[in-house]
Amino acid sequence: PGWWDTAIGPGKAIDTKHFFVVCPNNLGGCKGSTGPNTINPETGKLYGPDFPIVTVADWVKSQAILADSLGIHKWAAVVGGSLGGMQALDWAITLPERVGHALVIAAAPKLSAQNIAFNEVARTAIKSDPEFHEGRYQEFDTVPRQGLGLARMLGHITYLSDEAMGEKFGYDVEFQIESYLRYQSSSFVERFDANTYLLMTKALDYFDPAKEFDDDLTQAVKAIQAKSLIISFTSDWRFSPLRSLEIVDALLSAGKSVSYAEIEATQGHDAFLMPIPRYMEIFASYMQQVAKEVNS
Repeated sequence: PGWWDTAIGPGKAIDTKHFFVVCPNNLGGCKGSTGPNTINPETGKLYGPDFPIVTVADWVKSQAILADSLGIHKWAAVVGGSLGGMQALDWAITLPERVGHALVIAAAPKLSAQNIAFNEVARTAIKSDPEFHEGRYQEFDTVPRQGLGLARMLGHITYLSDEAMGEKFGYDVEFQIESYLRYQSSSFVERFDANTYLLMTKALDYFDPAKEFDDDLTQAVKAIQAKSLIISFTSDWRFSPLRSLEIVDALLSAGKSVSYAEIEATQGHDAFLMPIPRYMEIFASYMQQVAKEVNS
């Protein structure tokens, strides 16, 4: 059903009885968009490691081209969680006249040093795999399973809170945790491309809209015309509520319209994908106001 099945559909927060919903795949991905595991027309071979580095800004530009082709001049709302939340923020900053509302969920204005470190460890695990072959593993008819699996294990641990892992397994169940992480690892390896993983984590690392404004986030958001809803989750230590509050403070300092909700949740970063009643209630209420605004 997709990651956003909890929030998109008839009667859900993003109610498809009221909204036309566009969910594009990111360039550089491995699920439908042009990426490392697609053919480079200049060579007739897979792009592999030769696929260019892409940034959040690149994704937003490509999404704007898609919107143009669909005849959409302005979005009622741009919504995203985590890396998607960064894209929603970038949309509002770089194409302000094309966004009515920006919903930035479980995100941050840039990665912390710790987050960048986690990403680098994951990339090192992939690139150290003997089957990686400098990113040309498909030419050798193989996959860097061990490295990609380790990267997924590490990532999955950071997406959960200690409390969530305790609730899932109890506190004396070494075998259960091992088997769960191994399952997450093996299933991920079968459906995700290693070069794409490298690209996506680099896009995360490079996101920093305040950088070209002398690290002043208030100046970076001054161009925003959209109203914003920022949502964070109490147990999310990967993108903590303090990081969301940095965005809120910058928007308030710039005189922008912003609403903020911090949701009590035990699921860690993964909470933004969960049907948590209070989260869905706030999300749906805000989108109902968007619908009224559009239809008025």
